[in-house]
Amino acid sequence: MNEDATSRPLRSAAWFGSGPAAEKLRVFSHRSRARQLGYLPEEHLGKPVIAILNTWSDINPCHMHLRERAEQVKRGVWQAGGFPLEFPVATLSETFQKPTPMLYRNLLSMEAEELLRSYPVDGAVLMGGCDKTTPALLMGAASANLPAIYVPAGPMLRGHYRGTTLGSGTDLWAYWDEYRAGRIGECELAELEGGLARSPGHCMTMGTASTMTSAAEALGMTLPGAASIPAVDSAHHRMAAATGARAVSLVREGVTPRQVMTREAFEDAAAVVLALAGSTNALIHLIAMAGRAGVQLSLTDFDAISGRVPVLADVRPAGRYLMEDFYYAGGLPALLRQISAIPELLHPDRVTVAGTSFGAYYADAVTHDKNVIRDITDPVSAEAGLAVLRGNLAPRGAVIKHLAADPRLLTHTGPAVVFDSYQELQERIDDTALAITADSVLVLRGAGPLGGPGMPEYGMLPIPKYLLEQGVTDMVRISDARMSGTSYGTCVLHVAPESHAGGPLALVRTGDLVTLDVPRRLLSLDVPDDELARRRAAWQPPAPRYERGYNALYADHVTQADLGCDFDFLARHGRDPTPDPT
Repeated sequence: MNEDATSRPLRSAAWFGSGPAAEKLRVFSHRSRARQLGYLPEEHLGKPVIAILNTWSDINPCHMHLRERAEQVKRGVWQAGGFPLEFPVATLSETFQKPTPMLYRNLLSMEAEELLRSYPVDGAVLMGGCDKTTPALLMGAASANLPAIYVPAGPMLRGHYRGTTLGSGTDLWAYWDEYRAGRIGECELAELEGGLARSPGHCMTMGTASTMTSAAEALGMTLPGAASIPAVDSAHHRMAAATGARAVSLVREGVTPRQVMTREAFEDAAAVVLALAGSTNALIHLIAMAGRAGVQLSLTDFDAISGRVPVLADVRPAGRYLMEDFYYAGGLPALLRQISAIPELLHPDRVTVAGTSFGAYYADAVTHDKNVIRDITDPVSAEAGLAVLRGNLAPRGAVIKHLAADPRLLTHTGPAVVFDSYQELQERIDDTALAITADSVLVLRGAGPLGGPGMPEYGMLPIPKYLLEQGVTDMVRISDARMSGTSYGTCVLHVAPESHAGGPLALVRTGDLVTLDVPRRLLSLDVPDDELARRRAAWQPPAPRYERGYNALYADHVTQADLGCDFDFLARHGRDPTPDPT
């Protein structure tokens, strides 16, 4: 280690001082309270203080092992000569928090930022994995801009049911439709309850969790290969300890998130998401994360990159395998090695938290199973798994995971059947009086950032029970909501602007013809302009749902999906000085 690294001033010294404690009252006070906590002076004085932001809780099954992993992170920090301090932060459990953890992503990002800003810490280890925790922690770290590194929670083990391998989320939706159609009963459901999710860790399909932890690795914010290690594998223990040690080095080297999360890094992360056929939610999160890092990223950028990237990961819901298989096949480094063959796609020379260039993440990677991670000459799909749509129904964009859709529906025109809320959808979807057919286009509005609120995962609109019984397995569905990354179907999502903000979705009426044309990237409402103008003149914005509290703050400041659903006051850049600890 060079002299500059070891002699770099520590931020925490402003709290604890470097000389006699009596020189300043506040320094004396801070040292006194450190003794109250039981810390010896030699344990922390002059050492990098590493904050461990841990999203563990008793109600987050994806993170139920992170209390133990935090101890392994601490072990690594101690061994590298640092001083670890664990901070509990909001857990954002995807499976339990209502109406959606997306409503609270920005809150966790604020908490992470302000904890790092206001306490005597020099760097951070961020611990998450469940869908919104990854972007929230990285957004907060980018805003605080102290040295930071990410520990992905890791995917759970594959599920099992009567000799069949299950994927969490994906098979939940599939078997629920089987139940609604009367093809399985209560006994089968009881078995599925115990077989879908069998261990600690996030969804083992290529849902939002695996997509975003993979994006974090592609950004260079994790150790190489960290994202796909199964949560219960001993390699995950070792990765956590190594991450703790690396956090100390980051402080000594002065490497910050904004040095790592550059324009080139986000382009590489976008390419990875597309090669994975990853979750549509990644587009919203990456745009928000980029904004915090001072990088302009838009849906147009995803469109441009998608034309160059094939799908190489054969992972559910777009493929056949699960994250455990992906890990043993070589993980993200192996996939990166494959897509690095595309000329001028990746940026191998950029900085990462690992202390190596990004190219070193995959330079020596080997693919052990080419059924799971496909060769670039034998892709799952020659084109990317996500598409950005525009048209008079989505002037600022909408997205579709078209590889998880029925190919025959990717070019389709049908009459709209409109629902004004998710509650109305649930109450009326099976009503035969609506005369819904397989050619109908189901439209849900009032489910965006403002309308949801928080843009819940309502986008996989249920198919009417009587159509399921007839064997219909997919329909065109359009909403200003999001969809679980583990879901599938011809679902157009994130329509922007949303209906609550006066977007064209607010003007659709049942019976209007709607055209989806994925090859042409088009989503259009086939209604004359003069008729739409009349409808717009008669439209009234919905009354605010909340008049106080966090939800009122959210409604006043959240941006639309195409801008990342961040708070406008967090996304903008300006003076935000570190507090004076003395």
